[in-house]
Amino acid sequence: MPLWPEHSVTQNLLAQARVGDRAAVNRLLERHRASLRKLIQLRLDRQIARRVDASDIVQDVLLEANTRLEDYLNDSRMPFHLWLRQLAQDRMIDMHRRHRGAQRRSLDRERSLAAPQFADQSGFDLMGQLADHELTPAAASIRKELETRFLLAMEQLEEEDRDILLMRHFEQLGNNEVATALGLSAAAAGMRHLRALRRLRAVLGDRPSSTGVPHPSPFKPSRNE
Repeated sequence: MPLWPEHSVTQNLLAQARVGDRAAVNRLLERHRASLRKLIQLRLDRQIARRVDASDIVQDVLLEANTRLEDYLNDSRMPFHLWLRQLAQDRMIDMHRRHRGAQRRSLDRERSLAAPQFADQSGFDLMGQLADHELTPAAASIRKELETRFLLAMEQLEEEDRDILLMRHFEQLGNNEVATALGLSAAAAGMRHLRALRRLRAVLGDRPSSTGVPHPSPFKPSRNE
């Protein structure tokens, strides 16, 4: 399931907002609340997340979006969900700087003792799109092992590679959307994604599972990659 709400409904609400319909503005922002929360839960530094509730950041982002919406409506250079995403990213970067600057030693000590960044998801499963509730116990065990390997492999990647893999495979943004968000050409975004996939596969390797059968890669390139 895509992370962001259906595009055509968002466009209709934006059109109503342009003619001054405040109820449409409220519906527009509210229907993106859950998506923003999921994005922030995924992206927010795990140590900072222990001190700051994702819901508080969501509320701050929505308040800022409400304040700046008129500017966006007058100059919509990117899709609404990418604009919201950028506001959330900026807020998290600012929060990271403030918390890391004030508590660097404490946070670094905790990080050295903590599990890998992506391991603490508070029920937020990066591999949810691969879930199959009808798996046999043996197959479910293999899937769990694959998920663990995937999370550890992601932690070993450079930030640039992690970012584009999460954008494409968790947020399910298309290549053109990723290009817009990153300020790249579509071709450059596609190449960056392909390189990140190759690096992830290199980290995952082809080590056999407990059944003796090599694990499949969690990501497969599309036919145009």
